[in-house]
Amino acid sequence: MKSLIIFLLFISFTQAQHKTFAEAALNEKFLSVENSEITFSEILQQYKGETVFIDIWASWCKDCIVGMPKVQKLREENPQVVFLFLSLDKETESWKHGIEKYGVVGENYFIPAGWKGDFCSSIDLDWIPRYMIVNPEGEISLYKAIEANDENLLKALK
Repeated sequence: MKSLIIFLLFISFTQAQHKTFAEAALNEKFLSVENSEITFSEILQQYKGETVFIDIWASWCKDCIVGMPKVQKLREENPQVVFLFLSLDKETESWKHGIEKYGVVGENYFIPAGWKGDFCSSIDLDWIPRYMIVNPEGEISLYKAIEANDENLLKALK
């Protein structure tokens, strides 16, 4: 019985952690397409009260590129949702070229710290593309999806 209670508390605790972003992640600085520094917190603040679809991607990532048309279709079907693209390219030139080449329409930012930065570490990033949904209350309603047609992702957008 004691083991069951500990297990249930552990599950509750780990799920609770995924409702918000860690302070370190919120404070990490990203770059806008205009090369301005902005924290992840400031980015989210811009869209307070709105549903935010986050796509963590890179122009060198085959799976990201294959998924991009599906993501753009979701964007067209959900005009009330903010589509936020966070790039893990190694250089800003590659990132900006990728935006053009693949028609990445939405809010675009570059993650200078890369995979080993606080943002990626705090969300347990182990694969891209990685999709997340932040609800209008600012909580993470979908922590992880790697397919743009993931059933849980589609439910979280509704």
